Amino acid sequence: MTILIKPDFKFLLAHPAHFIAFGFGAGLAPKAPGTWGSLLALPLFALLLWLGLDAAHIAWLTLPLFMMGIPVCGVTGRALGVGDHGGIVWDEIVAMLLVLAFAPASIGGWILAFVLFRLFDIFKPWPIRWFDRRIHGGFGVMLDDLIAAVFAIAVQALLLLILPVFF
Repeated sequence: MTILIKPDFKFLLAHPAHFIAFGFGAGLAPKAPGTWGSLLALPLFALLLWLGLDAAHIAWLTLPLFMMGIPVCGVTGRALGVGDHGGIVWDEIVAMLLVLAFAPASIGGWILAFVLFRLFDIFKPWPIRWFDRRIHGGFGVMLDDLIAAVFAIAVQALLLLILPVFF
């Protein structure tokens, strides 16, 4: 499928789903929008902590955010004419929030969480790539990033067992 619409600020504001799916504008970044979406999760996570949520509550919050992402990303993908447009970054934001919920509460822990998630999201090792290629629509957009988050959380936990003094 080809992109029928080139997303811009006007597209972003044309529908609430576009605004959310494009991460409040982060997805309009000309280079590496997924990375910008993942970076946006860091201040969002900090804001949620500041508002009084703890990591466990934020982890649970990702469930309704994931569910919301299915129609939001689906509507936006259909409007663009491509199911998983690179500018759709809601999936990265939600997945990164989940990884951060399991990260140590330190700069090193947040950097580790970010790097691990981006590696799994970009390279998509099996089974992430398998799901990415076979499950489409809004659910597919959200699912591969959720799986990448699970992989990042698992590796993060392993590294914390092996090298706890660094985080």
